[in-house]
Amino acid sequence: MTNIMPQSAPDIDEFEEELKSKSEIKREMHQMQDFAQKLVELSKHQRSKIPLTEELLADMVLAEKIKGKHEAVRRHIRHIAKVLMETDLAPIHQALDVMANKHQQESSKFVRLENIRDELITGDNETVEAYLAENKKMERQKFKQLIRQAKKEKKAEAIGKYTQELFNYLKANIPQ
Repeated sequence: MTNIMPQSAPDIDEFEEELKSKSEIKREMHQMQDFAQKLVELSKHQRSKIPLTEELLADMVLAEKIKGKHEAVRRHIRHIAKVLMETDLAPIHQALDVMANKHQQESSKFVRLENIRDELITGDNETVEAYLAENKKMERQKFKQLIRQAKKEKKAEAIGKYTQELFNYLKANIPQ
């Protein structure tokens, strides 16, 4: 009679690690299908920023071609999910995170520039000189003129044409 049980403790550990329940495998596959669906829904421009293998790129092109055929798309997404299971997903996730974070970065940049603009309008000449010293490529005369005009607008409580121009000038000349 042959013994089919593993002989040592390491053999048992390896045997247990390899076994996954059927529901766990299904859950992982559904997650991967959702991820594949997310990749397929990205625009061409967004996908160009993601490091995909040639096989995945070809699959994405095919997915675009069959977009109107519901059942074909569903089967193709299952195929893409199987390919993704065998692919290193870390670079793909990282690229997606960068794309998602870009909006937050733009928002925080916008708020930062608004704060600088407001600080310049309410501040004194030393504040203006400090920003000029930090940013050598700004034109002193134009910068001071925009601030002066924006201060006048604020006093008159007028619509901020120069306030907006000052913001745009800051946006163009302050490095991010």
